[in-house]
Amino acid sequence: MKIKDIFTPGRFPTLTYVDDHLKEKEQQLLDTLDDGSMLVSISGPSKSGKTVFVEKVIGRDYLIQVTGAGVSEPADLWMRVFDIIGTPVQRSSTSASGKSGSVGGKAGAEGGFIVAKAKGEVSASATLSSQNSETEIQSIDLLQLLIRELANSEFVIFIDDFHYVERSAQALIAQQIKEAIRQGVKFICASVPYHSDDLIRGNPDLRGRLFSIDFDYWNEDVLKKIAYKGFSEANIIYRNELVNRLCEEAAGSPQLMQYLCLNTCYEKGIREKPIDPVDIIYEVGFLESICRRTVASTDYSSIAEKMLEGPKTRGSDRKSYISVNGWQGDVYRFLIKAISLDPPCLTFRYQPLVDRIISLCVGESPSGSSITSACHHVANLANDSANNNIVEWDGDNDVFDIRDPYLLFYLRWSEIGDS
Repeated sequence: MKIKDIFTPGRFPTLTYVDDHLKEKEQQLLDTLDDGSMLVSISGPSKSGKTVFVEKVIGRDYLIQVTGAGVSEPADLWMRVFDIIGTPVQRSSTSASGKSGSVGGKAGAEGGFIVAKAKGEVSASATLSSQNSETEIQSIDLLQLLIRELANSEFVIFIDDFHYVERSAQALIAQQIKEAIRQGVKFICASVPYHSDDLIRGNPDLRGRLFSIDFDYWNEDVLKKIAYKGFSEANIIYRNELVNRLCEEAAGSPQLMQYLCLNTCYEKGIREKPIDPVDIIYEVGFLESICRRTVASTDYSSIAEKMLEGPKTRGSDRKSYISVNGWQGDVYRFLIKAISLDPPCLTFRYQPLVDRIISLCVGESPSGSSITSACHHVANLANDSANNNIVEWDGDNDVFDIRDPYLLFYLRWSEIGDS
């Protein structure tokens, strides 16, 4: 057995799936889908296990998974569904007025990925008429075709990252989802917390027809179970101190925990399950080598550089300060280096963050007002660069919140700000 089949970042963790803390959510999801009259909205931060949860509960054979990325109109989304279930919606290359034809097909895939068990055979037929190939697809009522294919079946359409759907299309898609649910099609939509109400904004009529399941980052006791399961399966003897440190670095992300455990094995030269048990002992240098290896798969360089540089200056340069390690930098460099200090932390309140910055300084340190201003600008720069809200500065409560554990990990273990 290969280690990459035990610890599986980015893939379904067959041997290291942990769901003890999700049993209530699993039952809520199943009950809501069984009721058949409500849309399930799953909200949770990035890399918190939402997609793996849905795949485990529904099963891959019955899950029609599409993403909101690149969707600018409802047809984009429904065509992705038809591609998966095997319903051909054919285009004609002939530009002839009144050209007509039919579309239809049966859903199915060898190997059981999408198997039309629930309805016998998923089929479709429709008549289309168009002036040319560019407008042909618009002549088909894709919503009715979707309903005809999937109503009252066991299939579930899972729209991952609904917040990536272009805002101009969200309202119409939300309206069509409501109609499809009314006629027996099952839907799950996943989004990040700060976009969890996009569906309601798109169609206020969904209030009362939407069941929300909220995710959060995993606590360390749950994350440890990934290591316990995986190392035991891999015939590796582990130390709790090592597991504890890996959990700290994972910052609540099960996916990042999978990466760290996988690279723990790789750094020891273990790529296949050993015949005899292998003992892994915690050492500071060894943890650093694991994290340096892992950070190579978390490239946030362009975002981090913008955070480090701060906004463009007008006139004189920013004031520079001296660090206890001899380097010099402005408030933005000190802010980024403070965030990267031990222990790993996703949420910083004002005073602890100021204390971290002061601990880095020799002599004078940035003022409180310059630190809060830097927090505001850094959040805006990071979000603009990522085209996503991965950092939040709550100026009312003076809280700096990193919403992506991979960004925190990159700031801690890359060489950003070292030169």
